[in-house]
Amino acid sequence: MSLLSVTGLGIGFGGLTAVGKVDFSVEPGEIVSLIGPNGAGKTTLFNMISGLYLPDRGRVTLDGEDVTAMAPHRLAARGLSRTFQNLQVFLRMTVLENVMAGRHLAERGPILADLLALPGSRRRSRATEAAARKLLARVGLERGAERDASELPYGALKRLEIARALASGPRLLLLDEPAAGCNAVETGEVDQLIARIAGEGIAILLVEHDMKLVMKISNHIIVLDHGEKIAEGAPGEVARNPKVIEAYLGSQGGKEAAGALD
Repeated sequence: MSLLSVTGLGIGFGGLTAVGKVDFSVEPGEIVSLIGPNGAGKTTLFNMISGLYLPDRGRVTLDGEDVTAMAPHRLAARGLSRTFQNLQVFLRMTVLENVMAGRHLAERGPILADLLALPGSRRRSRATEAAARKLLARVGLERGAERDASELPYGALKRLEIARALASGPRLLLLDEPAAGCNAVETGEVDQLIARIAGEGIAILLVEHDMKLVMKISNHIIVLDHGEKIAEGAPGEVARNPKVIEAYLGSQGGKEAAGALD
């Protein structure tokens, strides 16, 4: 049984189909990438899977449970976490506080204990801080834990957002353009981080326009165009697919994508 299974998922806005009947699955520890031109429906598909949009048709199952249109907080409790195209970091909070905020589902206790700062509340806070520091070390940001997030370079903010997404302990992580706006060095850091996360058994569903990154780290690629799935397969198959070259990569892009596999 696949960890994530998407079957016939689709949605329309104002009578126009944004995403047709899309099918795919993701296994534990697998990196599956969604690629395609702007407006192809990639983020819309993410929004349906993560509970932000109510699909018009189709089904999403997580580890065999039907979670179609389930609220985001309920999905998070079941092990699904995501990042967004635009940074959602709390810039006026410290790096450590940002990650601690992502641990809220793990902090279970009476609100009165928190209001009165009772010993149980303090123990939970210490445990949350310790877990957050471990996550910062995991993404290479432990030395900047006490800095305001606003002081970090852009690439580090991208890794901070991934750390916060990991704080809820997901089994499935949806990453929406994690390398967008990054320079070559920062992209390499994100690339390595995603590979490490998958190596720990967490499933990754990735939307990304950097084809070198996609071709390098993906186990499987799904290609969307105008809301329809036009191709899927291993990176080598997709890079050389005539439909994908025509709709998205172009002849030069196809060569570069294929070259990234060498």
